Amino acid sequence: MPIVPSAFHAPFFLRNGHVQTILPVLLPRRLRTAFVRERLELPDGDFLDLDWLRGNGNRLVILAHGLEGSSTQNYIRGITAELAKAGWDSLAYNFRGCSGEPNRLPRAYHSGETEDLRTVITRATRDYSTLALVGFSLGGNVVLKYLGEAPPHASIRASAAVCAPIDLAACARKLDEKRSNRIYLRRFIVSLVDKIEAKAALFPDVVDSTGARHLRSFQEFDDRFTGPMHGFRDAADYWTRSSARQFLSKITVPTLLLQPRNDPFLAPEAYPWPEAEANPHFFLEAPESGGHVGFLDLRNGLQPWSERRVAEFLREHVR
Repeated sequence: MPIVPSAFHAPFFLRNGHVQTILPVLLPRRLRTAFVRERLELPDGDFLDLDWLRGNGNRLVILAHGLEGSSTQNYIRGITAELAKAGWDSLAYNFRGCSGEPNRLPRAYHSGETEDLRTVITRATRDYSTLALVGFSLGGNVVLKYLGEAPPHASIRASAAVCAPIDLAACARKLDEKRSNRIYLRRFIVSLVDKIEAKAALFPDVVDSTGARHLRSFQEFDDRFTGPMHGFRDAADYWTRSSARQFLSKITVPTLLLQPRNDPFLAPEAYPWPEAEANPHFFLEAPESGGHVGFLDLRNGLQPWSERRVAEFLREHVR
């Protein structure tokens, strides 16, 4: 029954989920990560930008960022530094259109895009025989879906996901409908609409951005753009087929899911208690606090506890 009692305890003044979510953005750490970029050409004519942090190790962690994120996020750069101390090299891959340069095709990325991850894994195995996967938020859903929808590559020995919206419909509804989440919703929608308008300028015969600035919810955005652009009927079809929760029972490598109970992005359906009880390879750790990719306890300055926890989990399960 791998439901893990959590050792994370936030100070009393940091126990609010919104505080935990916002404070790391307001007080960013100064992290200087010397990534080396590689452009990976894809079979469909598009590309992914890969950011490598290599040491002298023979083990590699592949990192997947969250919605509208990139390898520049502090949570990506921070985990690479922590993992480097533990002897892991890192590869942070940027989703299509997230590396600072528009991708070449009308399509972009989405929460269930595992084929690109498979391609990145294949590239990584040219240099490393031992791999681990770590995903944050949307990237966590991608990692978990990949692990359970089909047998993963034999080189993958362990994985972790942090604050993953594994029931996309329920989590989208929470962001759309809860008044206190409007600050996050608006920020995401503005960023996504900016990219849609850029796509429409490049592909006017394929992408129609008319009225996109009037969209106010993930339901509206995914119905009109994300779903149809990526082969889904609508938002409901996209959310149903892309949610990772339905694949958790088939995960066969040691996998940790960190889901704070006060994460403002996560609905109750994103806490897979039955799956963790039934699958000996799937470990669910749900501390009372932590916010969305927050986990500040101030025991090591502004370093999130989650970085140390993920490194510890990989150390326990990859010899």
